[in-house]
Amino acid sequence: MKMAGNPPEGKWSGPSHAGVKAPSPIVLANAARRFSATAQRLEQLAAGHPLEPWLRFMAALADAQHTVATTLVPAVSLSPAVVVQAVEARLPPLAADGHRRDPSWTDGLALLLELVDGSALPVAAQDAMEQLRGSDAATLEKLADQFLRGGLAAADAAAAVYVAAALQVYFTCSAAQLEVDDLRLLEERALCPCCGSPSVAGMITASGVTPGTRYLYCSLCSTAWNHVRAVCITCGGTRHLSLQAIEDDAGVVKAETCGDCHTYTKLLYQLQDMQVDPYADDLASLGLDLLIAEAGYARHAPNPLLLMGDDEAVEG
Repeated sequence: MKMAGNPPEGKWSGPSHAGVKAPSPIVLANAARRFSATAQRLEQLAAGHPLEPWLRFMAALADAQHTVATTLVPAVSLSPAVVVQAVEARLPPLAADGHRRDPSWTDGLALLLELVDGSALPVAAQDAMEQLRGSDAATLEKLADQFLRGGLAAADAAAAVYVAAALQVYFTCSAAQLEVDDLRLLEERALCPCCGSPSVAGMITASGVTPGTRYLYCSLCSTAWNHVRAVCITCGGTRHLSLQAIEDDAGVVKAETCGDCHTYTKLLYQLQDMQVDPYADDLASLGLDLLIAEAGYARHAPNPLLLMGDDEAVEG
């Protein structure tokens, strides 16, 4: 995953005069609710969906993540001095491909594998689970490094979804322990201020003190951060942006495409459905990804839980 760039000196550079409310620049995830909310939303979206069996499996995986997050709580506790040092050095304190992980993440992976029912999975996926159960700590750490640094071998793709799920829990629990006032937005606003990872989707809010604000949601640590609207999060372009959606769709999920860099990102509209969840709705709108890809656009960043590929999806 991409390392973060230099952050600005301040946390927020928006309007500050009397009478204008600025959105919170950074919102840390509630680790006790993040994965259960995704699991519930996936179950809701699965009913009658063309990918219903797969979405129900992903809901079960999110439910297992919730159990790990609320029982083991795998995390690293950074001292205030370490956080200050990282921010002053213009780095995210939990840099995904840089900080030393606490071994507790592998305990979380072990529990996750115990909780997931793999009986309905293809043989290759079941073999991947057994491979992970039998791997020593050094092998698991190597897989995590390869996943986080974008060097995962094709042979390990089936195992990647479980490694990714365990790392999501670990980084979410770790980020939740930080003090939001100690953090700053990064100069490269498309990257998470906590761990430097890209977003999985953006949400246009319909509630709070500043409805209509866009928040990007980190694909790894679940942190949300404000990003100005009508700006491509990949190249910063503004002139050739357009919104694409599936015809006759409810309008909850759209793709913001950029004609300059030919990338796109998902936008979720809370006004259309107050139950929208950036992680669940991204997975359930895979059909939109396929249509946009056919039109010649590349996704801004992949969803970590889709690295196992379509062939490993649960079969009905």
